[in-house]
Parts: sequence; structure tokens; C-alpha cells
Amino acid sequence: MKATIYEGNKTFTVIDKEIDQPKTGEVRIKVAYSGVCGTDVHIYHGMMDKRVAMPQTIGHEMSGTIDAIGEGVEGYVVGEKVVVRPLDDRKVKASDKGFNHICEELKFIGIDSPGSMQQYWNVPAFVLHKLKPETDLKLAALIEPLSVATHDVRRSGLVKGETAIVLGGGPIGLLVAMVAKEVGAQVIISEVNPKRIAKAKELGFDAVNPIELDLVEYVKSKTENRRADVVFEVAGVQPALDVMCEVAGIRGRILMVAIHGEKKPVDLFKFFWKELSLIGARVYEKEDYEKAINLITENELPFEQMITDVQPLTNIQQVFENIDNNPDGLKVLMDCQL
Repeated sequence: MKATIYEGNKTFTVIDKEIDQPKTGEVRIKVAYSGVCGTDVHIYHGMMDKRVAMPQTIGHEMSGTIDAIGEGVEGYVVGEKVVVRPLDDRKVKASDKGFNHICEELKFIGIDSPGSMQQYWNVPAFVLHKLKPETDLKLAALIEPLSVATHDVRRSGLVKGETAIVLGGGPIGLLVAMVAKEVGAQVIISEVNPKRIAKAKELGFDAVNPIELDLVEYVKSKTENRRADVVFEVAGVQPALDVMCEVAGIRGRILMVAIHGEKKPVDLFKFFWKELSLIGARVYEKEDYEKAINLITENELPFEQMITDVQPLTNIQQVFENIDNNPDGLKVLMDCQL
């Protein structure tokens, strides 16, 4: 079979290797599609070389079918469509308080262990989620990032009739906006990239450039001066941190979706003055995956428009180089059987 390995120094190699038999408690998946996410791009840029054990097959946004079943695995049959929730929480402790998805010794499959950018992939059976037979496997590769969005929206407590501001119109920001709109909220996207603004508008969202207008005044004009009930900070840049407290209304909830690797200044006075809440949101739980699966299965949201390119697995080096050259794109999938 063909597998890809990251070797460091912005280099991926495609190799031929034997197809491994699944061990006890494992299943072998014939991978259909594997998506490229921001974390994969960070790995490509060498930003996670201390964590990724090179040479390593990476990837965690995927879809596929069960190809073989290891000893001790029940409830699955060969040929079933599945996705993987790539969280290995087998080292959960009492001090994790039952929140296994963010346990202290959590291992992320596809980063800390081999991932999905290969034709066949052996994984522990407990990370599987079943799909219905009619599920489109290309769209199913969006379930992992969509689960991030469903988790974010659930953590926010957003309800129908509220106003949500999404700071950042990249792939996760747009998926958060889709889920928020599906809940019944008024959604406004703030984004500085003209192409991503155009894409957001194409998807039916109210999208504005905060460089070209006063975002706070715009939101006030859309909410009878109430401002936002929920703000999703997805951009991960200082201007977003500066405006999130301003654009949030009284007792607004701010969801920290973006990863900030360094300490950043935040206007804490605004939290006191307006009784704001700051809520962290990291990865997802089982119910978030099931919600995402239902949304993909129903396919009533414009998920197809999130996929900007599909490339053969063997083109992996070109895929990452193209993402560097065209950062405006949304979701690139790799066909793992080509």
C-alpha cells in the first residue's frame, strides 16, 4: 500500500509498505479521503517537530470503510462506513474529572501517533463512529472539523434568536457560522481576507471587513445597540482579542476557539464592566461528533462549497506547497486510494 511520511524540512515522501493486520482491539480502515487542516500545515512548517516523531504519517480529518477487524472487536462489520474521532484517552485519571476529551495525558491520533494520510490505517475500535450507508464519504471527511464547530456552539450556549459574531472566516470560522445559523442565530462574520469575505457571502452570511468599517458600530446597528450575545474568537490574532470585548454585549459569552501559543493582552476591565464570560473550547466530545454526523448526513448546509480541491494522495508534497501559495482556500482533501 501507499503511505505518506513527514520527514521534516517541509518534506513529505510517498512510500510503499506492507498492509498491517489489525491488532487486538483494532480495526483496519480503507481510507477514502483525508483532509488537510491548519495543524497539518503547522507540522509541515516544522512548528511541531518536537512533538511529531519523524518520520511520521500524519492526518486526522478522514472518512473510510472498515477493511478488517481485529480480535476482540464487536459491533462492526467489514464494509461499514466510518470516521475516526482521533482522541486516545486511555490514560484518563480521576483528576481529569470525567472530561476524557481534554484529559491531562490525551494523545491526538495523527499527531502523536500515525494518522490517516495513507491507504490503510489501523486504529483502536473505540475511536470509531459509524456512518449511514448513504453518507457521502467526501463530505464525511469534514466531520472532524465540523465537530470542532458543533462543540464550540454547544459550549457557547447559543440559542435561537441570539446574535453571534464569528471573528475569522477561515474553514473553522465558516463551519462555526454554519452551525450557529442552523441553531437559529443571527450570524455576522468578521474577516479581513477579501476572498474569504466573498466566500462567506456566497454561503449566505453577513460578512464584513473590520479594516474597512467600525465592526462595533456595525454590530450595534444590526442589534438595536445590544451588540453580540456570543463572540467566537477564531482568528487567533491580537486585533480579534482587542475587539471581542467591545463587540460583546452585556453578559455576552466569548468562546476562545483559536489557539494562542503566547500570552496576549486582554481588556479585563470589560469583563468586569459588562459581566462577560470567557469560555474555552478544545476539540470535541462524542455528542459533538454525532451532531456533526447528523448534519453531514442530512446535507442541508452548503458543505460541498467548503471543499476547494481534491488531490491524489501521491500529490501530498504539491498539496502542501499549493496551500502555502494559496492560503485563501478552504478545505483540501486527498483521495487516499489514488
